[in-house]
Amino acid sequence: MNSASFSSGYQRLKEQVLSLGWVRPGSLAKRFMPCGKSPCRCTETPPRLHGPYWEWSAKRNGKSVARRLTPEQAMLCRAWQRDHRKLKGILHRMEALSMKETDRLLGKASSSIRKAASACGV
Repeated sequence: MNSASFSSGYQRLKEQVLSLGWVRPGSLAKRFMPCGKSPCRCTETPPRLHGPYWEWSAKRNGKSVARRLTPEQAMLCRAWQRDHRKLKGILHRMEALSMKETDRLLGKASSSIRKAASACGV
């Protein structure tokens, strides 16, 4: 692959990043929970739990954080998480492409340095 191909591939990846919307890392879960009140259906055998409740969770500064969401908020988070996964994939491909191209450029630079050194008799 030549330098122009690397550049055009990298440019396409940058355009893909620009096409993304908001991104949000973390997990989205649908939960069913008991309330714990004795006459409630959730304490029967078998229990009939309350819900569904949507919950978003993630790590922030090394600590787990969670937030309960409405169904509408959960749908928004799902779209933002989808774009977050896309962003991570694009960045992975950009890194791989960058490594190949910068390796090529470093190889070219070191061969130029070797040529210059041998021309000077070093």
